Amino acid sequence: MPVTRSTAAPRHGRRAEPADPSTVERLKANIGKLSTATLKQLDVSLPWYRGLRPDERSALGMVAQKGIASFVNWYERPASPAWVLSDVFGTAPTELTRSISLQKALQLIRVVVQVVEDRVPELADDDVQGPLREAVLRYSREVAFAAADVYARAAETRGAWDTRLEALVVDAILRGESSDALRSRIAAVGWTSTARITVMVGSSPSDTNASFVNELRRATARLSEDALVGIQGERLILVLGGMDESAGSYGRLAELFGPGPVVYGPPADSLVDAGPSAQAAFAGLTAARAWPAAPRPVAADDLWPERVMSGDDSARKALVRSIYRPLLSASNGLAETLSAYLSLGHSLEATARELFVHANTVRYRLRRVCDVTGWDPMLPREAFVLQTALVVGRLAPPGKAVPERSASRS
Repeated sequence: MPVTRSTAAPRHGRRAEPADPSTVERLKANIGKLSTATLKQLDVSLPWYRGLRPDERSALGMVAQKGIASFVNWYERPASPAWVLSDVFGTAPTELTRSISLQKALQLIRVVVQVVEDRVPELADDDVQGPLREAVLRYSREVAFAAADVYARAAETRGAWDTRLEALVVDAILRGESSDALRSRIAAVGWTSTARITVMVGSSPSDTNASFVNELRRATARLSEDALVGIQGERLILVLGGMDESAGSYGRLAELFGPGPVVYGPPADSLVDAGPSAQAAFAGLTAARAWPAAPRPVAADDLWPERVMSGDDSARKALVRSIYRPLLSASNGLAETLSAYLSLGHSLEATARELFVHANTVRYRLRRVCDVTGWDPMLPREAFVLQTALVVGRLAPPGKAVPERSASRS
């Protein structure tokens, strides 16, 4: 837990009386005994101390021993900066601030102070015991302030590092990385969710200060198991693990974005596989202005036609794969019926005359189109998606699809 000496000036530089020379000598002679007694008392008084790893016990033991030695120096020369924070905590690794809470650190300080105070009669004559006890208490207060300062600095450093690491993970996901380095970063950032991943993108608000980010994290914590937040200039990216799919969840998060469209990509199995979802979301964000009536937020898959027109090849492939080929593979001439229905102004009667079938047959086939593709040709917006799928499917390279009229009629 390294700290700088410049911030460690004692709060009370001098005592009212000079140190008693004989008491100083006794203190120096008993540093080893006090350290041994302290370590034994830590083991007896603090159950959590006994459960630490050997390296953590050793580091905390060094903190306790340095605290006693530093007290002796401070007692002898109270104006000296010898007991600065680095003297007490400099031997402890930074990782201790992760495994040992501030509350536990203060418990350790309390034990050290108690051991020294209990042995005051052995360390000083009767007339000096009072000032020595007062010095122990005053020093313990300074060390408590020092511990709080160490943990505050460690939290600030860790927070800044976690923010940078989180930004690196979000950037790697957007670039579609799938490497061991990304996996190690995901582990380091503390991601725990094993549920499916959703990437949500939109514009960032004009004021993206720390309070906004904290509010965003609280909102995502209520609606998902895990979340990463990325702010890249005017773009806000949320990577959500185990998103609550109940009604209104996406809408509540969309309220935290800036003005303009908000788009979420298709679910991904893991963070490592979230690249295509992020790319689909950004492609949808680019194309969303072509659909002014789009809901906010809108799924990237609902923007397939606009994405195709803006040059998104993944949307073209998705239309062929998810709509056009299933229609051709289905029976009852679904693709031919859908094509006639769309080209004849969505008229059941005109479609029936064109295909020489009954209107009820057309109606049945259109319901089958909805069953097969998930898109309802009776709804104008979804009919537009289906029509776009027919267009891009017909333009697919030769051999990628069979002719529509090869399907049998009913």
